[in-house]
Amino acid sequence: MSVEDDIAAVFADAGCRGWLRAELVGRPGPAVDLGGESPVVAASVYKVLVLLAVGRAFDAGQLDPHATVRVVPRECTPGPTGLSLFSDPVTLSWLDLSRLMITLSDNAAADVLLAAVGLDAVHALIDELGLAATRVVGGTAALQKQVIHDTGALSLGEAVGLLASNNAIHESAAFDPAYTTATSAADINRVLAGIWTDAVASPDTCATMRSILAQQIWPHRIRSAFPYADVTVAGKTGTIGPIRNEVAIIAYPDEVPIAVSVFTRAARSDVYLPIVDHAIGRAAHLAVTALRREANVEKLPVYDRTVSDVPQPISR
Repeated sequence: MSVEDDIAAVFADAGCRGWLRAELVGRPGPAVDLGGESPVVAASVYKVLVLLAVGRAFDAGQLDPHATVRVVPRECTPGPTGLSLFSDPVTLSWLDLSRLMITLSDNAAADVLLAAVGLDAVHALIDELGLAATRVVGGTAALQKQVIHDTGALSLGEAVGLLASNNAIHESAAFDPAYTTATSAADINRVLAGIWTDAVASPDTCATMRSILAQQIWPHRIRSAFPYADVTVAGKTGTIGPIRNEVAIIAYPDEVPIAVSVFTRAARSDVYLPIVDHAIGRAAHLAVTALRREANVEKLPVYDRTVSDVPQPISR
């Protein structure tokens, strides 16, 4: 069996469909691919694109990263974490808003930042990088409105409750990449690789983005498969309804970093599905281990940031 077969079995055992691509950063070489070019629902993974658009606005002088903005919680996009849960208005910098958007997956911070840079800037970024499967139709508030509309609910809380029930099927355009914000594992790997090789923004801004992505707090998906103090896992989760995703850069000491993006859709709609979270980590571990073995990464010097060749899938 190939590593792709092993990964497919992991997804099947967890009761979900899965898409994955893993490849070396900044070097030609093998890749592990399971539907990596297919469009998938991005969920909060789209915030990586917002982060990059904001970083470019910093570089262009359109936003001062250390200038402050006042955010009023009652006016914010709701979310399970971050600013919308606060009791009082808060003032913080554009840079720290970016940090909250990634590290906590703060919906409010994401929508404030998207409004500041504009959706057109994100679309231009997608076109420039040639992200053929990627489309951002709006921020988190737009996505929430779609879910409320499709379920016939009167509030976001009611919609979430309906979607989490396994007693009835509640479909939404938010779960279909043809109608909602979408990407592919290959596209997001390209974005992450660009950040890690200083190819998509200034070196200082790319370094800041790498630092922020490495500060993500969630340990239950890809990080769960790499519980080592000397292994860096820098990435972004995405969750909505049956959709559970994570994209990341895995960096072992003195080795070439590996980009791995995993997207899933579960058969069940429970709010918590730890078996699927574990499968995402397991699939990532299988892919990264195969790449380290097949490409003999341990013997390669640290990558050259000027290299941007696209790896080819492993053939077996």
